[in-house]
Amino acid sequence: MSGNVSHILIAPGAFKHCLGAAAVAEAMDRGLIRSGLNAVTHRLPIADGGNGTVDAWLAQGGERVTLSVCDPLGRDVQADYGLLPDDRTAVIEMAQASGIELIPDEQLNPFVTDTYGTGQLMQDALERGMRRFIIGMGGSATVDGGMGALRALGVRLLDKAGEPIPHGNAGLAKLVTIDTSLLDARWQGCEIIIASDVENPTLGLTGAAAVFGPQKGATPDMVPTLEDNLCHFFTLIAEQHGVDVRELVGGGAAGALSASLIAFLGGRIVSGIDLLLEHNHFVDHLAQADLVITGEGRMDEQTIYGKGPIGVARLAREHGVPTVALVGGLQTDDATLHEAGLQAVLPIINEPMSLEDALANGRHLIEQTALRLGYLLQIKRA
Repeated sequence: MSGNVSHILIAPGAFKHCLGAAAVAEAMDRGLIRSGLNAVTHRLPIADGGNGTVDAWLAQGGERVTLSVCDPLGRDVQADYGLLPDDRTAVIEMAQASGIELIPDEQLNPFVTDTYGTGQLMQDALERGMRRFIIGMGGSATVDGGMGALRALGVRLLDKAGEPIPHGNAGLAKLVTIDTSLLDARWQGCEIIIASDVENPTLGLTGAAAVFGPQKGATPDMVPTLEDNLCHFFTLIAEQHGVDVRELVGGGAAGALSASLIAFLGGRIVSGIDLLLEHNHFVDHLAQADLVITGEGRMDEQTIYGKGPIGVARLAREHGVPTVALVGGLQTDDATLHEAGLQAVLPIINEPMSLEDALANGRHLIEQTALRLGYLLQIKRA
């Protein structure tokens, strides 16, 4: 590979809490240019349904819509979603409205956080005439089973007195009736694509509450109650509406929002990264590439199960193009990542530093690592 790299495809994901995918790609590109490497570069930022999904889908064109919606705690927040050039597809990144990054750690409480804001984005896109919805599931702050989003779409969740239940997972304990009579009929003619690489079921030991609840502020004592409330909710869905998604593979994504979208809107789960790469004609770009550079903030054991960089590397390998990843943190062994399709993984941290310092200097660290990679690519055999 050394000395023969003339075309490079730069396709990183976001570095969470630090830089979006487009900014990461720009920093990588700048480092390569500084190295003096004589190569043509093309940026194609990626996302697998989590942070940066809207940016990645709009990289090849489209319109960004900014809307004031409710955050996971019901406060006003500005959230974006995308309208694709086909004039019928909306790209919703649920983390924009219902994401964990919107709430300080000390305020995380999966009993009260909900997905109402995500439903507001969906309903706004429906009003604009969209009929195909790509909904990215990553980065949620919620374990509400999607009850908040359903409410925003018109579903009434009522207690024994016929009154609306409280917001969030805790409110599900009071749920008696699920009334869909006010659900907008136009949803029945829509295609709902759930962009997710999560395989966890809705309920159970590997479900939404057990696996993802602790990431969203749940203590060990809270998890059983979170699980009981979800179980109650999805049991009522099965009993009252005849759709059983309690054991659905992938239903646990985004605090089981995935399961609700399937139960009420007929959604289907698709690999987020595969869907994006197809949309962005990644294979066509590979035809011109000698090297792919990808990356993400932390590369760990979860990365190999369909996360963005591995999706990129596997497709590139199928077409004979090697892939190198630049990462903020490396928490799995290189051999495993190599077997999964990555030629090499280069951490960007160049000296001992705190996480806070690494995040604050992420742009510079990425650029410097790309600079060193550029120098390496110019080594020629004497």
